Amino acid sequence: MSSNGRRMGLAVAFYAAVMTIIAVVADRNSSSTLSHPTKSGIRNWVDPSTPEDRQVFINSRGRKWDLVMSDEFNVANRSFRPGDDHLWTSLDKPDGVNGALEVYAHDMTSTKCEGDTCYFYIKVTDDPKSISVYNMYKSPPEFQEVKFHYRAAMVQSWNKFCYQGGMLEVRAQLPGAVSDKSGNPDLALGKSGKVATKEYYPTWPGIWMLGNLGRAIFSASTNRMWPFSYDKCEPDVFNPDNQRISACDDNPGYGLNPNQGRGAPEIDLLEGGGLGISSSLQIAPGMPADFRLFPADAGGADAAKPFCVYTYDCKTKGANIIDVPTAYFAKTRKHKSWYQGLRYGANNECQPDASAKQDFMTVNKSITSGITDNTCTADTCPASLDVNGDLGIIDGRGKDHWGINTNGTCYPIMNSYMGSYLCDPDNTNKMCKVPRNASTPKSNIMSPFNYQMDAISTNWPIHLGGYLDYLVYQVEWVTGENGYVRWMLDGSPLYEVTTESFTNVPQNPDKTNPAKVMLEEPMYIIMNVALSSSWSASPPNPSGECRGDGSDLANRICDEFPMYLKVDYVRLYQDLGDDLPEDSLMQVGCDPKSHPTREWIEGHIDEYSDLDNPVKTVYGKAFCKTNDDCTIGNEAGSPTLRTGTCVKSRCECSSQSWSGPRCTEAMSDTFEKSSSLRKRVYGPPMGLSMGVGSIIILLSIASVWSAAIVTANEAKKAQKTKQAEFEMGLPDSQFPSGDLSLSVSSQLKDNYKQNFV
Repeated sequence: MSSNGRRMGLAVAFYAAVMTIIAVVADRNSSSTLSHPTKSGIRNWVDPSTPEDRQVFINSRGRKWDLVMSDEFNVANRSFRPGDDHLWTSLDKPDGVNGALEVYAHDMTSTKCEGDTCYFYIKVTDDPKSISVYNMYKSPPEFQEVKFHYRAAMVQSWNKFCYQGGMLEVRAQLPGAVSDKSGNPDLALGKSGKVATKEYYPTWPGIWMLGNLGRAIFSASTNRMWPFSYDKCEPDVFNPDNQRISACDDNPGYGLNPNQGRGAPEIDLLEGGGLGISSSLQIAPGMPADFRLFPADAGGADAAKPFCVYTYDCKTKGANIIDVPTAYFAKTRKHKSWYQGLRYGANNECQPDASAKQDFMTVNKSITSGITDNTCTADTCPASLDVNGDLGIIDGRGKDHWGINTNGTCYPIMNSYMGSYLCDPDNTNKMCKVPRNASTPKSNIMSPFNYQMDAISTNWPIHLGGYLDYLVYQVEWVTGENGYVRWMLDGSPLYEVTTESFTNVPQNPDKTNPAKVMLEEPMYIIMNVALSSSWSASPPNPSGECRGDGSDLANRICDEFPMYLKVDYVRLYQDLGDDLPEDSLMQVGCDPKSHPTREWIEGHIDEYSDLDNPVKTVYGKAFCKTNDDCTIGNEAGSPTLRTGTCVKSRCECSSQSWSGPRCTEAMSDTFEKSSSLRKRVYGPPMGLSMGVGSIIILLSIASVWSAAIVTANEAKKAQKTKQAEFEMGLPDSQFPSGDLSLSVSSQLKDNYKQNFV
């Protein structure tokens, strides 16, 4: 072999070694981004303004959980438009669900400081306008003009920040007509008074979580995805075609795990306003009809009050409360109904009412002997109205029982709304809200589906302090066999659903009631304020403009706009111990290997975005105090590498090779979409950057050196050949025109692209 050949062989060997290392590292990190600790030690998603005494939380089971995310909202005038914030994204989109009356807009949310107090806010105001929207449930589907009477906001951490397991804590003040000029009679009750006059609380605020595979109010992404938490292939129990990503699928593609049922379940930290707050989780598939309430006879006994289920005074037997009357349910069904063992606790910040106090022995005796009436009283049923709920001692300590209103304060009750039956527009199933009739042609606008979803929830009475001041709302979520979801008000339990309630469901002889899994999808956080004509809390004249009926009451309430949802902080704690069960997921990230989402979202990006709400990659922008908050921590003896700096209190990455809120994510596989343009950016993993950097430099030198020799020799050959051609009369077109080295360089770039993209 010639010396030139040996040199080229050496270069090729170096190149092959580098490619092998790249392939190994890329495969190792194919399901999630590789992130590194910061040099200062601050966690990637933690706000440096969070007080030192709030870095740890002791959970309801006595374990120490650490702060892994926080936003203190201590900087005024933040923008949450796409691409502007590391954590949150606001929407510019009309709300199209639940009879909504509002449009979400970017300029209705920001942060504000008043003296020493800073907060995030969503502003709600009356602002009538008509918008052309596409209605897929019209026959045929078409654009139609829809009137929206209010403007508000929704912000999401979708596809930026997600988590599995932890305790989310939000200190918030709810919007309401509570100024001295409002004439609200509840003001006379004081902060601890139980809210009683619902007209003065016309909005529907929400702080909630949703699985990352579904983006809230982007319905194409949530169809057949929301709110599934089902990981079984049981075609005889549930039709897998109704679940978009089914456990029956051996090859789902898009980087998903085979035979893993997926979806976008929901946990509501708080939802709603008016007289009470709803704490709920929403899952699918739901329980069949013979595990639910008996339907009220709206054409007969309950014709005068077709919605009596919400006031618990239906005349139809079994239409008010699950398993009440006891003997009627037992004889008719011969099995229990709904979810068992749910736990309820008091809102003890409410002013006590002596008439609401209960005695455990009295209630327990009634349940044991059986309830004969068609509804409940304080002596016959738990305060929760859930006769199948847990009545044990709360957390095994003290004297208070779950479900029993020992103190006579505000008490959560089982929600009469237990879920909806979901259908595509062409469906003819009689359970659909509006089944397609035989004379209506199919639209074929979406894949067919029809299934029940369940809302496992409680409504708990709120005291006036929730509208006049900030309250601390909390939800603990633990996955796995010993998992649970627990809602709390500043540490006091309000409601709890355990994994046992999901998996050990009542059954009939045919076993048609599907068992779900405790929610384990990576979930993101949403904050919004909606208004609706179909909820218990609604604005004046809900079918039109706020002041439409001209009454004094309506004018007083409408004069209170704009109203505000204010949030002092958002914090998340997780159990970082090394002794957790394998199925207890405690991790941060939207694309974990246990539940991948990235490739699915990339492959269906049009379902998650539109021209007004583009997906934009954010590099850095977390809040910082020093440069060390925005760069990786270099190991002793390794070269100093600064991946970002702190500029005006926010992290700024040194290049797009480094991403994440603190510029510490060493391999970013991100995407942007503007119309049809899609851009993917890759950054080298840290191990590859440090361990292979020197090899690349040597390779580059060797390659250039060898290429120079080869080029010189080729040039000499070309010169001789050219002369020979000239002498033989061959055409010039058989050789590349221009400089030979430029032509070779161009080919190498193309080859580089094919190997690295």
